[in-house]
Amino acid sequence: MASIDLDALRREAESFAAEIEPEFGRFKAIETVEAEIEAFRFAHERVRAGGWFDFVAPEALGGRAVGDLASPDTVSVRALAVIRQAFAFHHAMLDLAFVEQGLGSFPIALSKAAGHGDPELLGVLSQTAEGALIPALGLTEKGAGSDLSGVATTASLQADGDYLLNGGKTYITNVGVADYYTVLARTSGEPGERGGLTMFYVPDSAEGVATRSFRVMAPHPIGEVLFDGVKLPARYVLGEVGGGMDLALGNLARFRVTVAAAANGFARRALAESVTHLQAREQFGRPLSSFQGLRFDLAEMDVRLRAAELLTAEAAACVDSGADATAEVARAKLYSTESASWICDRAVQHHGGAGVRVGSVVERLYRDTRALRIYEGTSEVQKLVLGKHVLKTTPPPGSPH
Repeated sequence: MASIDLDALRREAESFAAEIEPEFGRFKAIETVEAEIEAFRFAHERVRAGGWFDFVAPEALGGRAVGDLASPDTVSVRALAVIRQAFAFHHAMLDLAFVEQGLGSFPIALSKAAGHGDPELLGVLSQTAEGALIPALGLTEKGAGSDLSGVATTASLQADGDYLLNGGKTYITNVGVADYYTVLARTSGEPGERGGLTMFYVPDSAEGVATRSFRVMAPHPIGEVLFDGVKLPARYVLGEVGGGMDLALGNLARFRVTVAAAANGFARRALAESVTHLQAREQFGRPLSSFQGLRFDLAEMDVRLRAAELLTAEAAACVDSGADATAEVARAKLYSTESASWICDRAVQHHGGAGVRVGSVVERLYRDTRALRIYEGTSEVQKLVLGKHVLKTTPPPGSPH
């Protein structure tokens, strides 16, 4: 089967997002949790109506066929990256609604690929691909961020074969809108131990599940989910008992590089906004774009963006190939997110006072990019990964390469 034409997919995604962007004008001042949720649900419905959620589930489980971009049992990172960059260029909420549909549900697909295909959960995945259900990924806790071995939420096996879930998660995207969570919990051992972790499917409607929303600097439905004696049948175990860490890391390995793609979308929009403003705005009797220092800025923004896009394309192709892409993904995630923050900062500077006015595009982009350097692996963690890789793979001077 022939692969999807990625250039055609990019054009389709850009055309769709460009058509939707003006409709976000009604959400210009998103100052409450309720307004964030309203904006998210609007974006989710538009993405659902456009059929884009087909890309977040494997073909074998009801997702879009992507030819030889990826096997039928998984999703194509190259396709996800193209869509995320296009959506992020136009509005962060479109990007968020799209990617979280995959990030929160993909552990179920990984579980099926490992031979654990409960019919109820496969139905959940199918409804997620249709956009009828909204998922959320539950990994982070107050004591477990970059180090998932610190997970302290427990799932205790009961005499009847069910599990009892207790604890809580924080900084969980889609709190307030999610229909279910894929949750990493400890089934044995103590916090700090890498083993003994298991992934579970947890319906939001289950007795003992409670949520508390809070706000972060960019509009984003997010908060805490608390578990107080939540009873879960054994069939809600995803993958194998004790195999939760591998499942969580496998999920992140597939989606982390798409964070870089979103960063590139924000950066490309910031560059476009700067070019337009500098050409139109006059100071000292001439356009700002005629000043050498500002042209140097644009040149640096362009080079960083194009380098980031190349690193992202390399990483996405490497992940899709099935090869070990640890270093490639770390490079793309680190460089793209750090560069996007720098590019968006320069765009704010170029706009002067208008750049810091709440509601302006560059002010929004500045806030949208900041979290990307933290979630799904901080920049510091990516540097640790790359440092280890460089020490292991760089030959001494004079050695053949």
